[in-house]
Amino acid sequence: MAEKSLYILTDTHYVSKRIFSSDKALRGREKGDQIALVKSVEILRSFFKRILEDENSDAVLITGDLVNGGDRESHEDFISELKTLTAAGKRVFVTTATHDYCGMGDDENFFTATRYLDDGSEPAECVRKGELFDLYRAFGPDQSDSVDKESGSYSLKLYDGVRLIAINDNGNGRSHCGLFDEGFRWLEEEIDKANAAKEMVLLAVHHPVIPPWDVFSHVVDFEMFGGYKRLSEMMCEKGVRVIFTGHTHVQSIRRFEDAQGRYFFDVATTAAVSAAGCMRKVLLDTGNRTCDIKSVRIDSIDGVDMQGKSFFDYVYGLNFVGAVEKSLPLATSDYDAFLEGVSGVLPVDKLKAHPVIVKAALKKLGKLKLSTLAKFGKKYGGITKEEMAAIKGEKAMPVLFEITRHIYSGNAPFTPDTAEYKVLKGTVEKAQKLAKTFRVSALDKVVPPGQTLWDVAEPFVYNNRTGNDDEITINC
Repeated sequence: MAEKSLYILTDTHYVSKRIFSSDKALRGREKGDQIALVKSVEILRSFFKRILEDENSDAVLITGDLVNGGDRESHEDFISELKTLTAAGKRVFVTTATHDYCGMGDDENFFTATRYLDDGSEPAECVRKGELFDLYRAFGPDQSDSVDKESGSYSLKLYDGVRLIAINDNGNGRSHCGLFDEGFRWLEEEIDKANAAKEMVLLAVHHPVIPPWDVFSHVVDFEMFGGYKRLSEMMCEKGVRVIFTGHTHVQSIRRFEDAQGRYFFDVATTAAVSAAGCMRKVLLDTGNRTCDIKSVRIDSIDGVDMQGKSFFDYVYGLNFVGAVEKSLPLATSDYDAFLEGVSGVLPVDKLKAHPVIVKAALKKLGKLKLSTLAKFGKKYGGITKEEMAAIKGEKAMPVLFEITRHIYSGNAPFTPDTAEYKVLKGTVEKAQKLAKTFRVSALDKVVPPGQTLWDVAEPFVYNNRTGNDDEITINC
């Protein structure tokens, strides 16, 4: 028998080739995002190729935002892609999320199905929320022991001794993407039955239960799983140790512990079509009741000329952060090329209106040295003379862009013993002191109660979650 293992992908944001007439037609939409849409088909097939090559694993789970805009043609073609896995003997399970259907005025979902043309766009045929269950019932519900009628969530025996409970969290499409009371009662009953049968329980849902950073739930609480506090309490009470999530596009592993020391892990996987795109492989040892999780990335995109670039650099260059990083140096040498590079990302009309100011500001920013920041916050960062000497001449912008490159891939780059960490810590803490002195109230909107600005910033600089966002072994 094949080893007990499961591949997990999320946020595939599949865009059928049938709904855009050329790469250029969709490129503008893609550029302002941080995922690859034009090559989403090729990226998905490249991941599926890796799965098909693994003869020792027979199960695949994809946790929502299967397609990008709820259009019917993308769903039809995505299902055809899934059938390449089932035809090879793989068992495929999916959940759906808000990108998978169109808001029709009956809930808060605002996504619309769009066909991209050379000279504009037009509406495409929509899939409504109520259609999703029947569209995907072959990929989970029909293989299950129990289905929650309200949400379409399902529970099944993945292997002997292992139960998968896949939660659909469409909710009302926006402000409550989670389960309602009936769904929670169903979930509690399924967990109780699994515990009685001494099964390891794996939960899966699209929206996060524990945010990648505390500031996420503080600022955009509606982007969390609707009822995440209730679900956290239930998992702790019933001894469920892991839930697999997506939505944030952030590679993240966070541990939640309640006041009684009971805990679980939220294992979030980045979007398959992001620059950091990967999937997780989960090895299950029912004898020792362990769940060993590792990230699996692809090196290339089948059928795509990547111009010698890595997968990360190719996709990173398509989207807004990559476009800004690539275009900033042009601001002082070729302003028109700079404007073209950041069009669709930054407000080009305003940049055009104030070229002298913009050029001067970006020139100054480009020359800003790390040592200048170090002197600004030296008292708070604790940087030594030797470290100051070591960073002499080092510019600040590459350090900041290195941090942005890790926002979605996880494993933030600078540990507390590095000069970069100390410089940034000192800068942020000095900035907060000045903000308090001048009574800048805007910080209250981004800093959760009881935290400092550095508490908010640190997880972007240093991985203070579990130490490694790419792998973990969990005792279940």
